[in-house]
Amino acid sequence: MNLLFIGDVVGRPGRRILASLLPGFRQEHAIDLVIANGENAAGGAGITPSTARELYDAGVDVITTGDHLWDHREVIQLLEKDPCFLRPLNYPKQTPGQGWLIARQEGQPPVAVVNLQGRTFMASLDNPFEVIDQIIEEIRSQSPIIVVDFHAEATSEKIAMGRFLDGRVTLVVGTHTHVPTADEQIFPGGTAFLCDAGFTGPQASVLGREIEPVIQRFLTLQPQRFGVASADVMMRGVLVSVDPRTGRALTISRVAARQ
Repeated sequence: MNLLFIGDVVGRPGRRILASLLPGFRQEHAIDLVIANGENAAGGAGITPSTARELYDAGVDVITTGDHLWDHREVIQLLEKDPCFLRPLNYPKQTPGQGWLIARQEGQPPVAVVNLQGRTFMASLDNPFEVIDQIIEEIRSQSPIIVVDFHAEATSEKIAMGRFLDGRVTLVVGTHTHVPTADEQIFPGGTAFLCDAGFTGPQASVLGREIEPVIQRFLTLQPQRFGVASADVMMRGVLVSVDPRTGRALTISRVAARQ
């Protein structure tokens, strides 16, 4: 079984390259399930029902999010009605939406997808380690194939989560920093890990934003409008092959594709 995780989709350039590349990529690599972090899909920050629809139309099966979840008020429609849309599991229990789901594709075993958010240098949500530890056996009872999007700032927190879940999930992949790491590996217990998948969008940028306004902000500390950049657009992520019987990862490789 082959799973594709796509790093943070940034704005219209990210959505467009997915529409262009993902259908062919999915066919070429016999991908059974596509998961994408979509928290920056609408204008570079947040997500709306219409931008989520573009991701689904491109071939994404499940959308995860993170700290930009609330940037557009329309997101409540996705939280309340979209069965393939996730917000971080470690939000308070009364928060609308779901933090994990079981994805079912015809002819394929079910896959559990979990969305967590880190706390180091980020908003103080519930402890993601405790939250996932309390529910992981319930998730495993429904499927041994489990993908965790850990949306976090600190590399130490992401690596610790990967080690913490080794042998209990299939893949722990980090999102949020938009900078791809070169530490893809399979831990001793069979869990694939990548500290950050990078982002899908314009690479000639500062994390997807126009370069000059960001530089001016650092030079002057004056407020700037950080528009989404447009050049050197890429699809980034990670491709994992899985033993569907055990949920153990067999291979892991980074994805970096241009038009």
